[in-house]
Amino acid sequence: MIDASRKFLFAIAATLLVVTLSVSGELSEAVPEPPVDAPTGASANKPIQVDWNLLSSLNYRTGKPSAELAALDGKFVKVPGFTVTLEDWASSAKEFLLVPYVGACIHTPPPPPNQLVYIEMVKGKWAFLDGWNPVWVEGVLKIEMTKSVYGPVGFTITGQRVYPYEY
Repeated sequence: MIDASRKFLFAIAATLLVVTLSVSGELSEAVPEPPVDAPTGASANKPIQVDWNLLSSLNYRTGKPSAELAALDGKFVKVPGFTVTLEDWASSAKEFLLVPYVGACIHTPPPPPNQLVYIEMVKGKWAFLDGWNPVWVEGVLKIEMTKSVYGPVGFTITGQRVYPYEY
C-alpha cells in the first residue's frame, strides 16, 4: 500500500511540474518562433528533415561536408535521434547530444563526430531527456566541430523544439 501511495504522489507531482512548465512557456514542445534564418512564407515553420545518412556525409577528418549537407548549414532543420545528457542523471536540460541509436556514448565508445549533434536550446527552453525513446529536434543546424565530454562533435543545433518521434 505504501508503494502505491508513493507512486500516486509522484505521478501528481510530475503532472503539476509539467502543467507549471507548460503554462510558463518553459516546455520545448511549445510552438517555436521561427529562427532568423528559417525559411520565409508558407513554409516558415516547416523545418527541412535531415537524416543520419546525410549527416554522415561530413568528412570529419577534413571537416568537408558533401554539397547537399553544406547547403543545409544555417538552415532550420528537423533531425530524429536519441538524447544523451551531458550531466549525470539529468531528466531535462538546455544542452545535450543527439545520437542516431539508443545508448550511444553510454558505456561504449562514442560514435564518430559526423554521428553526434550538440544541441543547445534557445534561451528559456528546456528539453525533457529520456534517452530510451526517439525524439525529433528542430532548430538551426551549423556544421562545425565542437567538443563534448564524449569527444568531438560534428554539428550543433540551436534547439527550438524537442518532441517524441512519430513516423
